[in-house]
Amino acid sequence: MASTVAPDERPGYGLLLRTPRAWTFLLPGFAARQPFAMLTVSILLLVQHTTGSYGVAGAVSAATGLSMAVFAPFSGRLADRFGQRAVLLPGVTLHAASVLALTALALADAPLWALFAAAVPTGASVPQIGPMVRSRWGVKLDGSPLMSTAAAFESVTDELTFVLGPLLATALCTTVHPAAGLVAEATLTLVGGLLFAAQKASQPVPARHGVARGEQHASALSVPGVRVLVVAFLGIGSVFGGMQMSLAAYTESIGQPGLNGVLYGVFAAGNMLSGLVCGAIAWKVAPQRRLLVGYAALALSASGLWLASTPLVLAGIGLLVGVSIAPALITGYTLVGDLVAPGARTEAFTWLTGAVALGQAAAATVAGQLEDRLGDGAGFLVPLGGTVLALAVLVAFRARLAPRAPERVVARGVRHRVPVSVD
Repeated sequence: MASTVAPDERPGYGLLLRTPRAWTFLLPGFAARQPFAMLTVSILLLVQHTTGSYGVAGAVSAATGLSMAVFAPFSGRLADRFGQRAVLLPGVTLHAASVLALTALALADAPLWALFAAAVPTGASVPQIGPMVRSRWGVKLDGSPLMSTAAAFESVTDELTFVLGPLLATALCTTVHPAAGLVAEATLTLVGGLLFAAQKASQPVPARHGVARGEQHASALSVPGVRVLVVAFLGIGSVFGGMQMSLAAYTESIGQPGLNGVLYGVFAAGNMLSGLVCGAIAWKVAPQRRLLVGYAALALSASGLWLASTPLVLAGIGLLVGVSIAPALITGYTLVGDLVAPGARTEAFTWLTGAVALGQAAAATVAGQLEDRLGDGAGFLVPLGGTVLALAVLVAFRARLAPRAPERVVARGVRHRVPVSVD
């Protein structure tokens, strides 16, 4: 049953977290999504340790991320079609087995092709816990003003995950064993995923039941607004990937590589704080307009990265970029619930998540090439270019972001006579 908000209640985190039985999927969901942030860092550290090459380690890690981005929407569609539990049970088992296989191959000094062969199923089987949690919120809050708050809460949770996950993975790999990060990732994925799958009461009704009644459920990507949002999220991914690579190159060029973590932490902190504020506001502005304004602010702030001359100025601009990302990200996820039918929400969320991952991987690659060839912070042009292009698409196709019209039931087989006058 969808949650309702009383007229005198202000939407906020307290009210959201009092949603009946929400904690039954939030807690295991947080445990199960934590490994996702550990995966690429753990692969990077282990493969670099066993091969001595950052290039090889980066290639294997990138193959995992690309595989996840490609296969995530198919996993989401299967979850919509057959139910989250039916996808998670074999999915987390396959992922844990693939991670352990990759770990064993790396420790055995296997050839590069073997590492790639294990990296592809490892990325393809990453459980899409974040989109599944968002989909469950959609069931609980369908039509409620709390949907925007839930989107903000999930965005902050994602950001917290990407702060804690790499720290945990790095600590395990450097203080316990180079393979400890991947072993912990596989264990958390398996245990957390199984606990999350066990919460059957909160999962959306599989779309196959609708098909059995003769209803049609097309792919979420067939909705024009979802395609526009995918482009917007590619631009957001370009900010993450471009920032990561360019900050590393910048701090290395000034002889202070230790500042990399600090500068990226400031950027992430801005994202988290902005997300918390966005979720606490009872918005009266339409989400389509909020998305355009938020994205314009993101493109404007990203334009200043290339002009930063000192670490302090770069930190300040990075903070503004982080603050600008959250409104665009949160509003995009909020719009999906209005654009697609409930039976396609998980797939729609995975398209957006995959777009961020794909944009991040592409941006890191391009920014790295620019830094190698041009230097002088040229990699910071990637977030600017990615966000400006995406903003142009949003402006040009903003009409496609209008919410879908409510479904109407039309009675059939009943003839209505035309009224006639009677003398």
